[in-house]
Amino acid sequence: MKKKNKNAGKKRQKFSYFKSLSETFSGIFDLLLKFSKILIKIFSQKWFLPSLFLFLTSIFTLSSFNLAGKFGAFVLKITFFLFGKAHYFLGPLCFLVFFSILFSKYAKKEIFIFLNFFLFLFGISWFFGEGFFGKKIEKGAVFLFGPILSKIFSVSFLLFSLFLFFLLLKRKEETSQPSYFKRFLIPIFKEKEIPTIKKVEVKTKEKISKEEFPEKGYARLPLEVFEAEKEESVAGNIERNVYLIKKTMEDFGIEVEMGQVKVGPTVTQYTLKPAEGVKVSRITSLVHELSLNLAAHPIRIEAPIPGKSLVGIEVPNQKRALVRLRNLFSLKEFQNSSPLMIAAGRDVAGEPVLADLLKMPHLLVAGATGTGKTLFLNSLILSLVYKNPSETLKFILVDPKRVEFSIYQNLPHLLFPVILETKKTVLVLNWLISEMERRFETLALKQKRNIFEYQLSRKDDEEEMPFIVLIIDELADLMLSRGKEIENKIVRIAQLGRAVGIHLVLATQRPSVEVLTGLIKANITSRIAFQVATQFDSRTILDMGGAEKLLGRGDALFLMSGATKPKRIQTPFISEAELKKVIQWFEKKGMFPNFDNEILEALESDFEEKDTEEIIVEGDPLLEEAERLVVQTRKASASFLQRRMRIGYARAARLLDLLEKKGVVGPAQGSKPREVLVGGEEKEKKEEKEENDWESI
Repeated sequence: MKKKNKNAGKKRQKFSYFKSLSETFSGIFDLLLKFSKILIKIFSQKWFLPSLFLFLTSIFTLSSFNLAGKFGAFVLKITFFLFGKAHYFLGPLCFLVFFSILFSKYAKKEIFIFLNFFLFLFGISWFFGEGFFGKKIEKGAVFLFGPILSKIFSVSFLLFSLFLFFLLLKRKEETSQPSYFKRFLIPIFKEKEIPTIKKVEVKTKEKISKEEFPEKGYARLPLEVFEAEKEESVAGNIERNVYLIKKTMEDFGIEVEMGQVKVGPTVTQYTLKPAEGVKVSRITSLVHELSLNLAAHPIRIEAPIPGKSLVGIEVPNQKRALVRLRNLFSLKEFQNSSPLMIAAGRDVAGEPVLADLLKMPHLLVAGATGTGKTLFLNSLILSLVYKNPSETLKFILVDPKRVEFSIYQNLPHLLFPVILETKKTVLVLNWLISEMERRFETLALKQKRNIFEYQLSRKDDEEEMPFIVLIIDELADLMLSRGKEIENKIVRIAQLGRAVGIHLVLATQRPSVEVLTGLIKANITSRIAFQVATQFDSRTILDMGGAEKLLGRGDALFLMSGATKPKRIQTPFISEAELKKVIQWFEKKGMFPNFDNEILEALESDFEEKDTEEIIVEGDPLLEEAERLVVQTRKASASFLQRRMRIGYARAARLLDLLEKKGVVGPAQGSKPREVLVGGEEKEKKEEKEENDWESI
């Protein structure tokens, strides 16, 4: 029994010994593992390699002058043994490596830098023929090539190494083509890429030939007038957000497969593909849970993404990027596009968004104060001004707030001065309707269906029909004062204006049903919504929710005519300094507004004498007086009859129409006076009689 107990005790002792030994080794292994993780983390930091080579620069430089103590003497002894006099070049070489790591913009640069470092070090050792490596390399080179060629090859080796450093540090131009040497080393000179993040290349430096733009002598605005995009957006920790989105879905029993991540100017879109049998409504109902887990607000879920079997989760970026007109104007897609193309902004993937006003053909804009609505109107105006000369495009700007469009007073594209009063707006809408009807009569006379067919067949002496774009900055003020009257005129223009080149852009801060009535929305199907206060306001402008979850400052939902879902975009930012530069550029070129005085006088007269709309008949004595004035003076215009007969514009225009029916004057010729058809022979006979009387005397 005692022997058995002794054996059992020995076994227990051995077991405890091995157990403690294994625990010791496992503890040491854990410590080594943690230490290696710490080292790997340190080595992976961006600052580690520059700091290391800066330290080596100071050590090698100080040791060369015996100023680094015993440690420096030890370093000097080893480097002299290995490389000889090349030791004195180690300090400058390490500093060159430090500089290369900081300023090189190529991928895999560390491998290339280390390779080049040793290439230069062995080359300088070979040149001096000292040290362990230098002697070995020189001995082999002399044996193969002789002493002279050996020195030549060593110098070539050094120059080749310096040339590689130069290529590494040389700034890469976007439009330059890679050299033969770079194509040979293409894996090293490959640009940095961020996986899963799609970026847009905007080639602002690309020169565009004049032949691509057939405008007749139009001096296009220089791109230097506008600011370029400088900063990039910062999405935050993308890997962490991907993990949290997937974990949130799994917590609620939804299996998803994460897809591509697209970083835009304002938001980052994380795409995911739900498993078969998962309802999309289950994903959209988790918007608050996702917002809580990601610590981001507000989050918008697009389910599904149009044209794809994916769901998009849009998370606000930590830092926004400003979208600028200069980058959008420089795109070939914009330069070679329709004359009424608008640079709307960039989408959630950073891709440019261009919209054609000809296809819309009218636009509703809504958004609360300070959300970017007026900035978008400015970008729309500048887009059209950039594409069109003042002869082919005219603006009518209505600004009830009196401050938004005042900067455009000297824009040569204005048809009238900026309109501030509601009564004048009604008169301008009346004139626009009459101009629209007159254009339809001209098209019918020429047997053309639209303005494009007319312009193609138009002769030089015939009237030119410019595009007319009416922009109202605050529709609510007009609708509250003259609601039904304004609505009827807007609807009529919206229904018929496209064919004759008349387009409407209506903006409001309050997208209520009293402002955006059912008739207006039915005839203007293209809309852009900036941030609004409630989901009800979003439904009023877009017929769906979503605008209440926008971030403001140019973040918008753009619903094109015919589209079923809106596209989220970031509209361009335009500073007041840029607007002033544009106006000053036109002023320096001597280009100012050329208002039609006859139309302006007519509008002023109607504005002052609104109650003087008399209805006359053929036998009215004013008709005879008007005929006598026109025949005697050979002038036939409404403004002339207004001044001489002291009547309103409506009556003067009616008198001209009656004189046209009688054959006294010809038809209207746009802004030109009418031609007087009778009375010319009598006047010539009278002048001849007077000359004969003078001769007889």
